[in-house]
Amino acid sequence: MKLTRITFNLSTWLLALVLASGFAAGAQAQQSDTDHWVTAWAMSPSTLPPGMLAADMASHNEFDDQTLRQIAHVTASGDTLRVRLSNTHGNRPLRIGAATIAEQTSGAGIDVASLQSLSFGDQAGVIIPRGATVFSDPLPFPVEAFTNLSISLYLPEASGLPTSHRAAMQTGYASTAGDQTRAPDIADAQEISFWHYLSAIDVNGGEAVSTIVTVGDSITDGVGSTVNSNNRWPNLLALRLRDASDMPAYAVANAGLSGNRVLHERSPMFGENLLARFERDVLALSNVSHLVLLEGINDMGMSVSMATDQEVSAEQIIAGYRQVAERARAHGIKVIGATLTPFEGAGYFSEAGERKRQQVNAWIRNSGFFDGVIDFDAAIADPDTPARLPADFTADNLHPNDAGYAAMANSIDLTLFEQE
Repeated sequence: MKLTRITFNLSTWLLALVLASGFAAGAQAQQSDTDHWVTAWAMSPSTLPPGMLAADMASHNEFDDQTLRQIAHVTASGDTLRVRLSNTHGNRPLRIGAATIAEQTSGAGIDVASLQSLSFGDQAGVIIPRGATVFSDPLPFPVEAFTNLSISLYLPEASGLPTSHRAAMQTGYASTAGDQTRAPDIADAQEISFWHYLSAIDVNGGEAVSTIVTVGDSITDGVGSTVNSNNRWPNLLALRLRDASDMPAYAVANAGLSGNRVLHERSPMFGENLLARFERDVLALSNVSHLVLLEGINDMGMSVSMATDQEVSAEQIIAGYRQVAERARAHGIKVIGATLTPFEGAGYFSEAGERKRQQVNAWIRNSGFFDGVIDFDAAIADPDTPARLPADFTADNLHPNDAGYAAMANSIDLTLFEQE
């Protein structure tokens, strides 16, 4: 009898455990069924891992007992958000003492009525291991698309090497000392032109069906556009999609990186090559459905002007495109190829580079490899000198200005993003 009673009790316990597991799994499934996160803003690090840096740089401490207040222009609405912080290229664990989010008013000023604290596992701060990325806890925070959000991070101790994006085209702010994450303004703020540590903002509960990621170099990064204007071509594409009543709502996340190359890297300002950073900067984002690929001009130009041992052929660049596209398609992402824009007159222009550009562009247009094509080359080339940008579209013969980026965005056939 005693053995029978023990067996019965054990069986009852096992049954209860199975039922509890089932209820937990059901609750988890229900939660995931109602969540629909999209990445409404993103930053790709232009830094390099410590092992690729000179010893004096790898031991650098950028911040200590300071507050960073950084601005992110989100492209989708939601009623809940979460923030990603990255210590991807750090040389030591990064301690975040406090973090807040609010709507920006102007400069380092915030709308205090919107101010909320971010948490990490219900804690006010977090230690981010070297090389890691963390998500904040989901925070009820109603936000409209095309709002400037102000994210404040307090770094209470020496930060080590920062994970940064150098060509933000957006002014941020750093305090001289102390935790000012809840301050209405930062009176002693030093203006900074980088984004540090803040790597993405996801929103949930809005209208966006998915995320379009634009991948590229400084032309996708928006270099040449007016600072703080959000006149990069991906921003203008997002506005066009919003105004197209017959199109689904999308979030647009910018994975452009000034100076970046498909196949190589050497400078600590231009980030890891696209094939190396693709997993982190694209595939790790939330609910990505489309990828627009515009990169390769630096592979042509820099291989001659900076590092002849890294010279690449058109065929090698195309092979890089194929790798990127196949990795995206393995995740169900449609890949749209964009032709490389003219660069005659730029500092690293060469006739050999132009021949490669023409060869690559012909392949993009005619190979049938991509799920769609955007012909940026045709959209903004000077009609009289097709190897150049028109003078009213550029200041340096490489990067478009506000007018050039508008022409790029306006040339995109929005039906490329229709839902099937």
